[in-house]
This record gives sequence, structure tokens and C-alpha cells, in this order.
Amino acid sequence: MSHVIDRRLNGKNKSTVNRQRFLRRYREHIKKAVEEAVSRRSITDMEHGEQISIPSRDIDEPVLHHGQGGRQDRVHPGNREFTQGERIARPKGGGAGQGSGKAGNQGEGLDEFVFQITQDEFLDFMFEGLALPNLIKRHLSGCDTFKTVRAGISSDGNPSRINIVRSLRAAHARRIALTGSSRARLKAALAELAALREAGSTDQPSLARLEEEIAALRRRIDKVPFLDTFDLKYNLLSKQPNPSSKAVMFCLMDVSGSMTQATKDIAKRFFILLYLFLKRSYDKIEVVFIRHHTSAREVDEDEFFYSRETGGTIVSSALKLMQEIMQARYPVHEWNLYAAQASDGDNWNDDSPLCRDLLLRQIMPSMQYFSYVEITPREHQALWDEYQQVAAAFPDSFAQQQIVSAADIYPVFRELFQRRIDA
Repeated sequence: MSHVIDRRLNGKNKSTVNRQRFLRRYREHIKKAVEEAVSRRSITDMEHGEQISIPSRDIDEPVLHHGQGGRQDRVHPGNREFTQGERIARPKGGGAGQGSGKAGNQGEGLDEFVFQITQDEFLDFMFEGLALPNLIKRHLSGCDTFKTVRAGISSDGNPSRINIVRSLRAAHARRIALTGSSRARLKAALAELAALREAGSTDQPSLARLEEEIAALRRRIDKVPFLDTFDLKYNLLSKQPNPSSKAVMFCLMDVSGSMTQATKDIAKRFFILLYLFLKRSYDKIEVVFIRHHTSAREVDEDEFFYSRETGGTIVSSALKLMQEIMQARYPVHEWNLYAAQASDGDNWNDDSPLCRDLLLRQIMPSMQYFSYVEITPREHQALWDEYQQVAAAFPDSFAQQQIVSAADIYPVFRELFQRRIDA
């Protein structure tokens, strides 16, 4: 017997499953290639994926076959170079196809396996294993996500949700209620008829009357339906609000005169990477952009990344503005509060202790996580030393890292937002 499987109705993308299986199998190679790609190209260049190359030796699959046991004699026709008993040397030359070495007239091999991953696959590998630390669920008003839960029994509902046991129980109770008196009278009439017959009574009118009454009672009982639409009971399901995690990320960027153009570019690339990660990984996320020099302003996304405004440096102005926005728009009991700050660490001397006190006493008790990135190739500035005291007081919710060059952006970003085991 032969079986014919009609594949004409299958989708055109028949290799999608195989592609996903391939991506899972060579995940480590792809992740390494993605990390290298991020370090050598612009973070904003996300309009295409990336070419991934895998050495041919890593894609060879094991093959089970019979070994060459015993002694074998082979005849090689046309042999003019070797005689019996000589060992054939391994071919020389670059056999891996890597493009290294000089040209030769011997050797053969295979090039590396190269394939293209899409933009979505590139971003998936790029942000794999990252998460906002300490993200917890808080009570939300007007939540738009629900879960279906059982809410008892109802007399109306979908036939697919009928409760058979409760329906039969209701039908049995209805029949007892409607036929209770008739059943009692029927039982009494049957007992009276049996007593008369046992006594040998010849009162035919009485016997006939009892027989007619018994027949009428049975007809009355039989008229009550076994199951009525009134008896049907259904499992009732209701939608229950399902609180989800809402979070807000405050992005604080230093645009003072001490920040060179190269330093500002690194800070922008760090925040672009953070913005892509948040929008791709979380549905309920808001981002607040704050630029500061001697004064701080809340700006939109376009102005945050492309404005040319500059000035002196007072970091506390950004922290004070962030605290005001938190109190006005983001209640602590409803929102998960996060902040990311990028600066070169240069600050007005009297202002750095003020920044430390603001964080310790007013901001950090409400924060889920605060990350500080200092962009400088030099030694740490005074702001870094003050923030170390904050990190000592809040080791689980405060982190600071240093970026020296653009190549450090992605490693530092992964270090700050690496998914924790308990997350």
C-alpha cells in the first residue's frame, strides 16, 4: 500500500522550520559574529542584517560507517610515481579556503559557509539574555490585559460550556418538587389497593376507583419532562484584570562643554542601543529624555539625539528634574522606575556631593535600577567617586561602568543589563 501526501496546500516558506533549526544549532557562532558586527559598525545602522560565516569544520555532521578493517589491496591505474610499500603524503597547501598563504599548485578544500541573517534575527541575537533588572509587577488602573477565570455557574451560556452534573441535579430537583405530592399519593394508593386485595375485598367500585386514581397519578408524573431548558446550567467564565509590568526609563545625557564631539557620539550611540532594546523587548515602556548642562530640560527623541545646545556642567539639575517628573507623572506604587545616565564625569566641584545626597536620600529608594556610564579615557572624575558611595549603599540597584572607546559600548551595555538568574 502506498500513501500520497498532498503538499500543494503548504506555504511557500517550506524552509522556515529548517532555518530556525539551523539558527538554534549554530547559536554560539552567530552570537559571536553579531557581537563583532556591533563593535565595528554604527549602532544606528540597523536597516539590514549581517553576513555570518561558519568554518566548514564546524558544520560537518558525524557519519557512521564501517571502518577499514584488515589488509586491503588496491590497484591505481596509471601510477608512475609510487611503488608498493610507499606512504602517500598528505596534500600540501591551504585546504581550508581562508584566503591566507601563497598561491600553490596543490591542495584543495572548502570555503567557509556564509549566510545572511535578517534584521529581526540580528536584533534577536543582539538583545538575547538582556532584561531590565528588578522588574516587578505593580497594581495598575485601567489595565488592558485580562485572563479568563471560572466564575461559578450560570443559567445562560454557550452549549459547549454546559455543566452536565449540575444540569441533571437541577432536573432531578425540579421533578421531585413538581411530583412530590403525586408520588406520595401514588404510594398511599398502591398500599391501600394492595391491602384491599390481600383482605379479599369484593368492593369492586372501591377497587376500580383506586386503579383509576393510580393510573391518573402515573400519567401526571410521566407528563413532567426528564430534562427542561430551565434545568440547563453552564460554566461561567469571566475576564479578570491581569496586572502587567509598566516601566519608565529616564535617559540623562550630559551635553556640557567638557563633552567633546567624540564623547557625545559615544553617549548617543549608547542611548540609541538602549532605546532599541527597550522598544523591542517591552510593550509597556515609556522613555523620558533629559539633556543637561548647567540646566536640565525634558526633550523629545529628536532633540535628545540631534540638538547642538551646550554649556557648563551641573549634573544635579538633571537629577532634580527627574525627581520632579517622577513625583508628578510616575507614582512609585504603579511604575517600575529606571534611569540611565551618561557623562564624562566632569562636574562642578560643589555639585558632586549634592548629586550623591540626592541619589541616596530621595531618588534611589524609589528606583528599581540606576546605571551610570562614564565616558572618558582618563582617570575617573570626582562624580565617579561620589557615585561609588551610592553603589555601596544600593549594590543591587545601582551600577556604574566606564566606556573608553566606541568598541566598549556593546560589552558595557550587556554588562549593565544582563539578565539575572532571579529575574
